[in-house]
Amino acid sequence: MATLELRNVNKTYGAGLPDTLKNIELSIKDGEFLILVGPSGCGKSTLMNCIAGLENISGGAIMIGDQDVSGMSPKDRDIAMVFQSYALYPTMSVRENIEFGLKIRKMSQAAIDEEVARVAKLLQIEHLLNRKPGQLSGGQQQRVAMGRALARRPKIYLFDEPLSNLDAKLRVEMRTEMKLMHQRLKTTTVYVTHDQIEAMTLGDKVAVMKDGIIQQFGTPKEIYNDPANLFVASFIGSPPMNFIPLRLQRKEGRLQALLDSGQARCELPLGMNDAGLEDRDVILGLRPEQIVLASGEGNGLPSIRAEVQVTEPTGPDTLVFVQLNDTKVCCRLAPDVAPQVGESLTLQFDPSKVLLFDAKTGERLGTAAAQPAQAHADNVTQFKGR
Repeated sequence: MATLELRNVNKTYGAGLPDTLKNIELSIKDGEFLILVGPSGCGKSTLMNCIAGLENISGGAIMIGDQDVSGMSPKDRDIAMVFQSYALYPTMSVRENIEFGLKIRKMSQAAIDEEVARVAKLLQIEHLLNRKPGQLSGGQQQRVAMGRALARRPKIYLFDEPLSNLDAKLRVEMRTEMKLMHQRLKTTTVYVTHDQIEAMTLGDKVAVMKDGIIQQFGTPKEIYNDPANLFVASFIGSPPMNFIPLRLQRKEGRLQALLDSGQARCELPLGMNDAGLEDRDVILGLRPEQIVLASGEGNGLPSIRAEVQVTEPTGPDTLVFVQLNDTKVCCRLAPDVAPQVGESLTLQFDPSKVLLFDAKTGERLGTAAAQPAQAHADNVTQFKGR
């Protein structure tokens, strides 16, 4: 096992062409699970190939442990990689596929047999060892591909979208298996995906990429609760964060956001007093689970009446869509809530959970600070007949 550090890594495919990777700085500890996540074309697979040595970098350094491997061939980096396509040898049995790399390394047959038995037990594929890849399901083939990598016991494992070819149910099952496997092996791992659910559930650290640039690097909790910009906030989270365009106003010395449902208005007080934000176009961000149904207990949180436009029962919760500031807004409510289209609900917000982004640059402006409940209650205005 080893640490992995990327120092100002750049990648370009030729003079005059834009950089595919731009000043990548990353560092993960021995045994950590790093997720590289982002949309197609963001550079995450290119970065993975550079770590593996399948592509040369144009600048910077890749450190595995205390060794610079930037100029080394793939076979000398002591890494193992699992591809999206499985890349199994179709004429070989499962056992022979797993053995192949070990024989190349000239291990004794006794050691090979021991390693194959260990990996087969770990992945629960003992009963498949004599079958050919064509006789296996997609999930079984993926286990064999993982087994071939695990048999090598490298310093670092690299996984390039290994679950993307599986159906939804199997993908969830394999995700759990991969997490259990990492907990047992505790080997440094880099995992590429475009699936933000995989990013949130698998990783110790997450690097969100766009256009060859790391937009944010941190723990899944940090990425989710404190996104650095509008892109990260929109990419991470399912259902995604709500974004409501508006202009901040000042009332009684305090900045506030005005929400309008067409039936009512809500003055949402913000614990920010930056004069530069007054009369400025911003994007207000709020997660669907942070918009709740008013309990009627008078907790003092700002509330607004809004008409239900669409409902989506999902089982564990109900997604309800309303209009605020002429923008579709998703609310994640309890599963027993089943409002009808056209029905009006009273929804509440916690201003301490509000995020603000610059409408032009998308950069994060700040988080509204929590305020006393009574202060919220004093800033709610309902009206009809607009």
